[in-house]
Amino acid sequence: MLKSQTRQADWRRANPAKYTAHLAVQRALVSGTLHKQGCEVCGHDAVDAHHDRYDEPLAVRWLCRSHHVKLHQGGEDMFPIGPFPAKGPSAKE
Repeated sequence: MLKSQTRQADWRRANPAKYTAHLAVQRALVSGTLHKQGCEVCGHDAVDAHHDRYDEPLAVRWLCRSHHVKLHQGGEDMFPIGPFPAKGPSAKE
């Protein structure tokens, strides 16, 4: 149990499912079982992991900070889940 009274500790206590999912992603990235991908909207390499469902902690969407913030401000339907066009030289047209 967290005993600290920081804003971060308060958030962790108030959001245990989210905190557990964040830890699962961190552990999976370190162990190599999960790999970052480019932003699914713009392809930028600096990305955050976004959870649509916290009960599936390793099912994340990779979004750059800008698109991640826009998603949280604009609602989950801003960038709907679905097949996204492949990017890069391996993309078939």
